[in-house]
Amino acid sequence: MKPNIVFVINYFYPDFASTGQLLTELCLYLQDDFNITVIAAQSEQGEKEAEASGDKRRVVYDQLEGIQIIRIRLPKVDKRNKLSRLRYIASYFFHANIQLLKQKKVHFIYTISQPPILGGLIGTIGKTLKRSKHIYNIQDFNPEQAAAAGYMNNKAVLGLARWVDTLNCKYADHIITVGYDMQDTLLKRFASRRVTDNTVINNWTNEEEIIPLSKEHPQVQAFLREHDWQDKFIIMYSGNLGLYYDLEKLVELASQFRDYPDVIFAFIGEGAVKKQMQDYVQREGLANVAFLPFQPKEQLRYSLNAADVHLVVNQKGIKGVSVPSKIYGVMAAGKPVLGVLEQGSEAYRIIEESGCGIVAEPGQYAEIARKLNAMIELGAAELEELGLSGRDYLEAHLRKEISLNKYRKLLLSI
Repeated sequence: MKPNIVFVINYFYPDFASTGQLLTELCLYLQDDFNITVIAAQSEQGEKEAEASGDKRRVVYDQLEGIQIIRIRLPKVDKRNKLSRLRYIASYFFHANIQLLKQKKVHFIYTISQPPILGGLIGTIGKTLKRSKHIYNIQDFNPEQAAAAGYMNNKAVLGLARWVDTLNCKYADHIITVGYDMQDTLLKRFASRRVTDNTVINNWTNEEEIIPLSKEHPQVQAFLREHDWQDKFIIMYSGNLGLYYDLEKLVELASQFRDYPDVIFAFIGEGAVKKQMQDYVQREGLANVAFLPFQPKEQLRYSLNAADVHLVVNQKGIKGVSVPSKIYGVMAAGKPVLGVLEQGSEAYRIIEESGCGIVAEPGQYAEIARKLNAMIELGAAELEELGLSGRDYLEAHLRKEISLNKYRKLLLSI
């Protein structure tokens, strides 16, 4: 008989959030070995459909292949407003716990570190009350991430949050981090005490869907024509325009390239700092910066391949706290990377080992501009060589199948 596992993971298909896509693929991969129930927030698409039909149910039941899905309708959130975010998180925490406790014969509870602190706490509560095993997947360490971004500065609150999440780690049966620098952070949290069993498993992209394509490919050409970017040198950031990437400062670098008529900065995605970035661009009258929404999954291979250089960035202080998953999609597309990353971080290590790009330190804006200019000056053949080095490395070490099989073996062994 297959064991029962409940994933409490906030985002799930059809959400565009990277964790939603990753965990959807993980659940589909595991469904032959486990009876899977997913507890997640209602998707944006589902919310629109519910509003249009007048459906006011708090909980909606759904299914994806053999996976049972419990979707929770939550208050609308303004990611730039702390009170709005707290209201959303508190509602999710309360209702996710209620739905978890309603489940019968739960052998495993799988939670992620979203919402911060409370994602892990859902697993701790569930393990205690359901007498289940808890697998805690840490995608981001908090409160370290919030502190690094200056989002939270109250030392008492930070100390309490760190204590609670360390407790989550202590009582988990197994912890999964997504980078070796994050494993180091976990070890530091426990100091000299015994550390919970833990494993590093990298995130991934589907390297069979995201493949290198030239700018002459018809669908890439169509994307370029749609945005009038033919014959442009495109510096692209594709992903979450959130609080932890210093994007509101990095967009200012575009002003140094305003006299380069062939260079365009393309920011694709949504997030808390997007409006601030747009306001800056409008104030400065920068015609060399463009913003697009998240691209549909089926279009991603074409939008990624439209770029000449991709930005993979993190704010200073994020080393050991988070790994930008966008690096896997960029490497799959065989595109060169300008990394704005701290030395010793997981993404920095991957770029250095693979030889897929150039790295600069966060906050060193003159250095970043200089290295970006150096990449603009490289010839097409040199850029292609950098990008394909990343693809080769990904195929050897970071394929989707490698990570998914590690998850399967781990969960079956617990």
